[in-house]
Amino acid sequence: MKKRPVILVTPSSHQRGAEFADTSLSISNYYALAIQAGGGLPLVVPLSLTAAEIDQCTRLVDGVVLTGGDDVQTGLYVKDLPARLKRRAGVPDPGRDWFEITLLNAVFRRRKPLLAICRGQQILNVAFGGTLWVDIATEVPGAFRHRQPQGANKPVHKLELLPHSRLAKIARGLAMAVNSCHHQAVRELARPFRATGLSLDGIIEAFELAPEEENLLPYLLAVQFHPERLYDRDDISKRIFCDFIRACGRGGEGKV
Repeated sequence: MKKRPVILVTPSSHQRGAEFADTSLSISNYYALAIQAGGGLPLVVPLSLTAAEIDQCTRLVDGVVLTGGDDVQTGLYVKDLPARLKRRAGVPDPGRDWFEITLLNAVFRRRKPLLAICRGQQILNVAFGGTLWVDIATEVPGAFRHRQPQGANKPVHKLELLPHSRLAKIARGLAMAVNSCHHQAVRELARPFRATGLSLDGIIEAFELAPEEENLLPYLLAVQFHPERLYDRDDISKRIFCDFIRACGRGGEGKV
């Protein structure tokens, strides 16, 4: 049997677990299923790892997926948050924020392929000095309704894709339909990146390394939507995982 690339997957944490009423890991099984369908072997790691252990895990795996979850701490990207926005911000998980920023440092140091999804895209941007819309509906007049719980499992709006970007090659065109169940998004994009997918209201929903920064990692794709929830019935969503896993298996050199 051909060896599958091992993919480190980050979880969320919950205050009450299924076995005992203590802090536990939580992650949608769709991530594992999509990674397996793309040819990878998912490996979920605990958030309790030290920096040295995170670095060791990163060295041992072939790629990393940052997953969705709770809001990033607003204090990491904005000062003096107005009261109207404080009420809109979700309860953060500082431990997860530290874990994923530490993991990202290891990913870039060890040059591992990276796929960042939803919150994963947001923490990646924040880790490099970018900012977020705390609440799209409050801060972006005329914005599309991006928080659609019923829209998690079906395409509900379109993205315009940057020509010649990796995502455009995966989509085999300059547009794609995506699901949408978020209330935050990238505001100011950090310097190493370029936007490669925009919703029709101008919200950044995909980014990659800018051409002049492509030497930083062998592979990077960050998306605001959830392709793992559509992988079994949407060709583009499945190709996102196939492209990423292929890159992991080739030392980061993907081919779309």
